[in-house]
This record gives sequence, structure tokens and C-alpha cells, in this order.
Amino acid sequence: MSDARDALLRQIKDKAVVHGKVTLSSGREADYYIDLRRITLDAEAAPLVGQVMLDATAELEYDAVGGLTLGADPVATSMLHAAAARGRRLDAFVVRKAQKTHGLQRRIEGPDIAGRRVLIVEDTSTTGGSPLTAVEAAREAGAEVVAVATIVERGAAPAIADAGFRYLPAYSLADLGLS
Repeated sequence: MSDARDALLRQIKDKAVVHGKVTLSSGREADYYIDLRRITLDAEAAPLVGQVMLDATAELEYDAVGGLTLGADPVATSMLHAAAARGRRLDAFVVRKAQKTHGLQRRIEGPDIAGRRVLIVEDTSTTGGSPLTAVEAAREAGAEVVAVATIVERGAAPAIADAGFRYLPAYSLADLGLS
């Protein structure tokens, strides 16, 4: 593992894994919750998120990154900044849960992604619902989706594979000692 990958894994274990009964956004119950906003919005951990996610997707060609708000927003922004630090231009975009009914009435905010190769990201996913919603919106906007990537894979792999997309999680539940 790289230094950034090891450091981020420690941050996730220390700050983001919360034990106790919870109901996930999928409606499923679990004995723990992985609160990755404690990582993606943390001054020490967020820069590591960008580095690790860029490394995890290094073999792909894409020039914009984003996903469904809220989980994807800080991931995409961390990647944008990490890419800039490496001398690479990478735009970020936000997929709204519903199209705006005023102003420009956009569903996707940020630079135009029509005709561009994009990576859909999410902090973690159990069912694949959020990233696949973002995939649909990006395609409707005219983008070519090259893959889906998450920080932690929590069960979405089958749904994303069934939808025909490459899936690149940076960490598994086993990496976190939760499987």
C-alpha cells in the first residue's frame, strides 16, 4: 500500500466507523455505520481521499468526476484538488437529486459534461442506487461514463456490474476489519 492509502485507511478506521444499530439509506439495518463525511470533510483526511481515489482510477481516461449530491461532492472536489497538485486538469460536477425548477433548471451543476469522459464517484454504497442514479443523469447530459468508483465498497458491486459498469472501490469491508 502507498503511504497515502495506509494513512487514509487509518483515518477511516479511527474516525468514520461507528458501531451500533443503524438504518442505512437503502432501508437495510446494520450493526455499524461508515460515516465517510467525517473523512471527506476533514482537513487531514480529505487531501488523502483525492490522492487515493486518483491512484485507484489511474488506469482510466476521464476528464471530469462527480456524482449524486451529497456523498459524491467532497470526493469529487478532493480529486479535483489532488489532480491539480499533480499538474492534471480535472473538472468536478454535482448531480442534483432532482432538476431545479428555477434559474437554468439544471440537474448537473458545474462545467458542461456533454461529450466528455466522466468518472462517477460516491463515498460508499450498499445497493449502488446513488451512483447508478448519477450514471443515468450523466448519460442524459451527454457524457460517456467510464466507471464508478467509491472510497468503501459496502455491497454495491453486483448492482454496478449488472448495470455494465466497471467498479473501482478503494477499500473493502475486509480492509476495515468489518467483513
